[in-house]
Amino acid sequence: MEEQRPDPDALLARMLQEEGQAHRGRLKIFFGANAGVGKTYAMLAAAHAAKAEGVPVIIGVVETHGRLDTEVMAEHLPRLPLRQVLYRDRVLPEFDLDAALAFGVGQPQALVLLDELAHSNVAGSRHPKRWQDAEELLDAGIDVWSTMNVQHLESLNDIVSGITGIRVWETVPDRLFDAADEVVVVDLPPDELLQRLKAGKVYLSKQAEQAAANFFRKGNLLALRELALRRTADRVDDEMRAYRRASLVKPVWPNREALLACVGSGLEDEKVVRTCARMAAQLDVPWHALHVEPLGQNQSLDREHEQALRVLKLAQELGATVATVSHTNTAVALVRYAREQNLVRLVLGRRSHRRWPWQRPLVDALIQQADDLDVLQVALPQGAVRTPPSEQKLRALEAAPIAWSDYAAAAMACVMVALLISPLSNVLELSNIVMLFLLAVVGVGLRFGRGPAVLAAFLGVLLFDFFFVAPRFSFAVSDVQYLVTFAVMLVVALVIGQLTAGLKVQAEAATQREHRVRSLYEMSRDLSAALLSEQVAEIGARFLASEFQARSTLLAADEQDHLEALPGGNATVDMGVAQWAFDRAEAAGLGTDTLPSTGCLVLPLKAPMRVRGVLALELGDPRLLGPEQRRLLDTCASLLAISLERIHYIEMAQKSTVQIESERLRNSLLSAISHDLRTPLASLVGLSEALLMMLPAVERAQHEIVDSIKNSALRMSALVNNLLDMARLQGGTVHLHRAWQPLDEVIGCALTACAAMMARRPIQIHLAEDLPLLHLDSVLMERVWVNLLENIAKYTPEGSPVTINAKLKSGEVVIDIDDSGPGLPPGKEELLFDKFERGQRETTTPGVGLGLAICRAIVEAHGGHIAAHNRHENSRVVGARFVMVLPCGNPPQDDGTGIKI
Repeated sequence: MEEQRPDPDALLARMLQEEGQAHRGRLKIFFGANAGVGKTYAMLAAAHAAKAEGVPVIIGVVETHGRLDTEVMAEHLPRLPLRQVLYRDRVLPEFDLDAALAFGVGQPQALVLLDELAHSNVAGSRHPKRWQDAEELLDAGIDVWSTMNVQHLESLNDIVSGITGIRVWETVPDRLFDAADEVVVVDLPPDELLQRLKAGKVYLSKQAEQAAANFFRKGNLLALRELALRRTADRVDDEMRAYRRASLVKPVWPNREALLACVGSGLEDEKVVRTCARMAAQLDVPWHALHVEPLGQNQSLDREHEQALRVLKLAQELGATVATVSHTNTAVALVRYAREQNLVRLVLGRRSHRRWPWQRPLVDALIQQADDLDVLQVALPQGAVRTPPSEQKLRALEAAPIAWSDYAAAAMACVMVALLISPLSNVLELSNIVMLFLLAVVGVGLRFGRGPAVLAAFLGVLLFDFFFVAPRFSFAVSDVQYLVTFAVMLVVALVIGQLTAGLKVQAEAATQREHRVRSLYEMSRDLSAALLSEQVAEIGARFLASEFQARSTLLAADEQDHLEALPGGNATVDMGVAQWAFDRAEAAGLGTDTLPSTGCLVLPLKAPMRVRGVLALELGDPRLLGPEQRRLLDTCASLLAISLERIHYIEMAQKSTVQIESERLRNSLLSAISHDLRTPLASLVGLSEALLMMLPAVERAQHEIVDSIKNSALRMSALVNNLLDMARLQGGTVHLHRAWQPLDEVIGCALTACAAMMARRPIQIHLAEDLPLLHLDSVLMERVWVNLLENIAKYTPEGSPVTINAKLKSGEVVIDIDDSGPGLPPGKEELLFDKFERGQRETTTPGVGLGLAICRAIVEAHGGHIAAHNRHENSRVVGARFVMVLPCGNPPQDDGTGIKI
């Protein structure tokens, strides 16, 4: 049995992690399949028990939903007062994070109860989500207990919506759930939950009927319950494996079925893989495929190694987790991997042949190594011959060219030792001379490997007998006991030589792994300092050329998802294959199932937000690409993708900063100009009116000139007011003076103000009878209507009708304003609401394109939105429609005494 000692790096990482978590609070989640199973009640019950033990407990927020038993359970626990947040003229209670942090000061075991971890906070809170509040509490060293349902897990959100037909928008990232210190499953059978629903213990009666008809169907409940239990089982399985690694537990715990397919170097092992895949599918369990490579050889160009990689690729396609390890003992490597992954069953091929009589079957070695594992043998086809690991080594040695110089050097080393020691034969004891020969064997093993070490062992025994054992300079012995000395010396020399050569090979393997890790570290360090995409491409090309002797080209995607090769690439890329890999976010080309005859391998660059491009590689020898090398390539591609995404967001932030600064300067300039122009414009209007009163009535031409001056000054004044209003709205200095207003009064005031320009356009108004009062700033909202009507008057012919419709829909007032003009420019419906954007630039219609921008700013300030589109009849544009949506509030009610409540 091989001794399993702890990995020093793993122990160091664990110590650093525990040190980092020493000052962090503990998170406990009460997890359920759906609402009504009793998560909040279970949390409160556990909180009472903790309080009885002296733990300082306080309720941050608890959602009882009117359930009497939950409210009673929460009565005797201290509560934090909720923070009152103003949202859309309504005051909403919300969790007070600062009060919770203050509560935890000076109390090392402080515990805060936060119900409904996936809850979205009211706009204006410090964090948009409640789970972010929980993270800040945990970072402050405060323990947090919370509740959540399975549909709130981010990774399962789409699965739950597919089962129930209802999409839940409030989610919690899986990392928080997996990092929780404790997860308590609160479970309830579906039939019992439905009984609670009927009894009104989950929702009120009206809500219960609706829930039972939609979400709370028995099939949905069964599926959600299975999801919750499976997700919790996966988390517990991860915790169990972590505990086994930390505690160095050797025996495999058969708590969960899992299979390990032992892959050899023959094509007949495909049957082992297929059989294991069928068993895993029947049992619905995960499975792994492992290939053990003989240690100390160059398998990269070996035919059997290629066959093993082909079988591993088949296993990966069938859903296995594949891996390759290097070891001198196949059985030891298989048992070690099975214990690390807690795999209870090993599946391997049954082979009856043995090349050497003393060779022990692999099955017997596995049984001797670990009697806690189940070993299943698969019958291989007749005639299938697999080369055992020991024979693989011999064949590899036979196939490889013999380094005669190494053997000659080994022989020369032994002869030199004998010649140097001969003058001292009368001084040194024979035991010391034996030690010197053994030292020579160690040196040969370290320098030249196993074969020369074996030669040095035999040659050392012969030289010791010839030069130092009486009678000297002959191979005869005067005492038969020297034969025992020679045998022991030979055995010790062979063992020491082989161990020394093995340690050399292991040291070389460790050096290679360290080189790969160092190369990845240097690459990630360089990428973190890169500020241009070209630098990322250069760093990636340098790493790939160094590690894989491969030529590469990095293709980045632009805003239209078109791939463009970055400078510095030297690989020939098929753009069709590259675009396919980018569009589907899958690898293509050499070594894949998609266009494998292509000369290069194309990997998608998957970043957290989206695919940022592809990486094309031309490998010097495709046979070098094993599972470990492919994982290294995937890691490289991930680092490149993250760097490209970081650079993209840096560029976006710079553009946003420039745009914000430009907007600020432009608003400041507009505000300054507007203020400076208002006074002379007002004087100009006043002087023109005075001239009109002073001029004689007969001077008609003069009257027309002064009247034109007055109208031009008024239009200029209106333009200046629009500029000033836009600057104020953009600067956020406009405050709404709201009051409860009927919509018809606002529309009536706007029509009165626009009576002159709308005189020759018939207007039809249809307002629904159930329209509520709206909480509006009547002056600003009248400005919206005036701008809309002015816009209609500018762009529609005289005599064209205008229709205004308003109705109540889903708690909002939807208003449609239809005209009968030429319509809006196709494709510019949304651009018309931007500043300084006009509908028809080729016309001489006065204005600078601020009217609709002001309308949108005012409507959005009221919590609504406005849009526009064309109306069609018989595939012909018959006019434009402006749609305004305003939220409804709760107007004050009269209690009959004349007092508004």
